[in-house]
Amino acid sequence: MRNQFAKSIYERALKDKRIHVLVADISPAGKMEEFQKKFPKRFLNVGVAEQTMIGMCAGLAMKGMKPFAYTISTFALYRPFEMIRVDLSYQNLPVCVVGMGAGTIYANLGGTHLTQEDISVARSIPNIDVLAPCDPYELKKSVDYFCTKSKKPMYLRIGKAGEKIFKFKESENWQFGKIRRLLNGQDLCILSFGPIISKVFSIKDKLLTNNISSEIYSCHTLKPFDSERLKKIFKKFKIILILEDHSEIGGLAQIVKTLAFEKGFNGKIISYSLKDKFIHCYSNQNDLLDKHGINENNIVNKIKKIINQK
Repeated sequence: MRNQFAKSIYERALKDKRIHVLVADISPAGKMEEFQKKFPKRFLNVGVAEQTMIGMCAGLAMKGMKPFAYTISTFALYRPFEMIRVDLSYQNLPVCVVGMGAGTIYANLGGTHLTQEDISVARSIPNIDVLAPCDPYELKKSVDYFCTKSKKPMYLRIGKAGEKIFKFKESENWQFGKIRRLLNGQDLCILSFGPIISKVFSIKDKLLTNNISSEIYSCHTLKPFDSERLKKIFKKFKIILILEDHSEIGGLAQIVKTLAFEKGFNGKIISYSLKDKFIHCYSNQNDLLDKHGINENNIVNKIKKIINQK
């Protein structure tokens, strides 16, 4: 995803002089390095000074620019939180804060590099939009939207590298603020967002061997959330599975369950989120997710059991 982000920014910058990129202690590579060389006055590495990065982006936005503040997700949101809240959101300035390697992607580096509560934190800030694309296609569309249409601050939560594109003939096109159907199905609905969508498709394949058909949606815009589309999903399905690489507090599962109560949904919601714990596991992402209870085989067995009980 970070390669697609760099490519999208570079291509936009060729046509739009407002595009500026500020990074915090990240060495530019690929298209980002090309951006730095071609537009040296529109690229700045502030070093380990994330608060300064946000303040400078605010100043650029006040001058009519479209700045991106880009670094590893924990340092993009948590360290300069007050500046994001006051400098950006309080003044409603169009700055895109990009958190790279979000969720449990940096599992091997421990809790300091995990953003298991970032969506909850960002959603609580007035004025700010919160986007979490599931693949490079959605990432490009998110960047395009910010550059051409957004007039507000945005938190853009992205993956790291190697994510494949999940786009099929039946997939809907990306639209800001709209839940996007990726795949048609009949027996249950799976809601997710971000790079963990790869696990959703693995679960889908395993369920299909048991003649269980899954309809898959990407909830890429967490704020504002598409409650109207969700209402239609409630009418179509009686079983909804939610999978997210985020805390059980303030993430997709809590959003959906709150709306389910408000809309009178009487079906079954099965959710898998990160536990409200700091789990000291310094291996890889799959090992950490497993300790949080997010295990593909266990999820498949639970769904099979529920379907068979119908």
